[in-house]
Amino acid sequence: MSTMKPLGDTVRVLGWDDLPPSVRSIPDDFNPLAEGVLMKHQQEWAALKSRIKLCAKGRRTGITYATALNKSLTAATRISDGGRNVYYIPDVKEKGLEFIGYCAKILRVVAEAQAMGVSSIEEFIFEDQKDNGETRKITAWRIRCASGNQIVALSSRPAAIRGLQGDVVIDEAAFHDDVDAVLEAAAALLIWGGSIEIISSHNGKKNPFNQMLLDIQAGRYGENKEDAAAMIITFDDAVANGLYERVCLMDRKTPTPIGKEKWYNGIRKAYGPRLAAMREELDAIPRDGSGARLPTVWIEQAMPEVRPVFRLTLNDDFTNKPEPDRRAYVQDWLDKEVKPALDKLNKNLRHVAGHDYARHRDFSHFTPAEIDQNLNRNVPFVIEMHKVPTRQQEQVIWFVLRHLPNLSAVSMDATGSGETIAEYTADEFGHDLVHQIKISRAWYGQWMPKYIQAFEDGVLTLPRDANLEADHRAIEEYDGIPMVNKARSQDLKEPDLFRHGDGASSGCLMWHASLNMISTDTHILSKGTRAASRMLRGFRTGQLLQGFR
Repeated sequence: MSTMKPLGDTVRVLGWDDLPPSVRSIPDDFNPLAEGVLMKHQQEWAALKSRIKLCAKGRRTGITYATALNKSLTAATRISDGGRNVYYIPDVKEKGLEFIGYCAKILRVVAEAQAMGVSSIEEFIFEDQKDNGETRKITAWRIRCASGNQIVALSSRPAAIRGLQGDVVIDEAAFHDDVDAVLEAAAALLIWGGSIEIISSHNGKKNPFNQMLLDIQAGRYGENKEDAAAMIITFDDAVANGLYERVCLMDRKTPTPIGKEKWYNGIRKAYGPRLAAMREELDAIPRDGSGARLPTVWIEQAMPEVRPVFRLTLNDDFTNKPEPDRRAYVQDWLDKEVKPALDKLNKNLRHVAGHDYARHRDFSHFTPAEIDQNLNRNVPFVIEMHKVPTRQQEQVIWFVLRHLPNLSAVSMDATGSGETIAEYTADEFGHDLVHQIKISRAWYGQWMPKYIQAFEDGVLTLPRDANLEADHRAIEEYDGIPMVNKARSQDLKEPDLFRHGDGASSGCLMWHASLNMISTDTHILSKGTRAASRMLRGFRTGQLLQGFR
């Protein structure tokens, strides 16, 4: 059997300044044993008595600290009274040092209360020997308790976990290099007694950590809580239990309702368009995908200059106005803001467009593009509409389409509520010109890789805009399919200010249109409608007149 044993004596004794800032920032008068120090969810986790404990958590919910407090008391207890050694195995070195620092702070309070001796933090070397005879040296830290037990924190995962005896804590298990091996070895530890605590935020649905969570919930590790138990603790759980107030206490600030709302929204918004990452890291909901698919550097290279981004944002009362007033207001906006940009378009080039529909929470996004002689797709401007009634969205889209020279294709989101405006637009401009797209995983699987390839090949340019960049960073891979996940969540107090990658979906629809163009002459001749007659009258030498309506 592989073994792991101390190699040599203590290398050095750590001072307070050697510990991470998170430990040094603990106030001198902070008493970890005082009543109410642990929040409700921390108390529940510490009180859970099982041979195998697993916690799927949101980040910064205080579970590691609660574990440090609980295990410090375990190590400080005499062996005859149930005390044991404690081994802490993190995914990165810094967390090992943080954990041992927490334990040192706690044990000093315990030692003073019980007149016990406790040593300083010692740094030493572990020799980790594999089954094949290979060895490596692992930096480790320990605290020797008067009880005869010790707390050991390692800098990285040893190959020989099975050689440990006592209580073992594996932190951020889903992010260890070989998750399967960690979990398998951890189960073998039970042969020697003690317990296993597996703590982690999620790292995808297919990660073995998530599978172990599901297995424990299904009773596959034992039918009783004494055998195995799992808890899910989210960021919102911690907030409800006083996390904000604890943060203010540590920062010597006074908590206020306004400050709490600002703090909460600030943490949520810090994830930008990465909704799946936010839900995984804060809400303990494992994501389907494996992370961002479109590198930021490609996005920035595709944004060579500032170009117009027209944003039409209306309030909820706008829908109560008479329809003629609504139409007049939007027409005035079109004439003043959008028309000058349309007049500058190259009348010798073909044009296409994509539209991603939204009515309330998201942004309805319209992306036109001109195709130059080198077959580059250049987006001269984009239009974002927020809380704009469907009739007025139709007004905006039809106005722009009628002014795009040599309109060759339009691809519109016909999913859900978008179906109506897509169908009406096809009736107006021709069903062979307007592609009504039912966006699905299969559609994304076929077309999003083509859109991403355009960024890599450098054949697409977009307006330089922070929101548009954020939308494209929202493209993530789910089961091998790059797509924009539009799943909703009640995450913010200001949900209307949160984006869902709408500009990326609109851009992908535009790319679809550019690869499914028809001849403008063929399109006109094939239409036997009054709209076709108007188009024929407005057509001259294969080009649409700018005054066409």
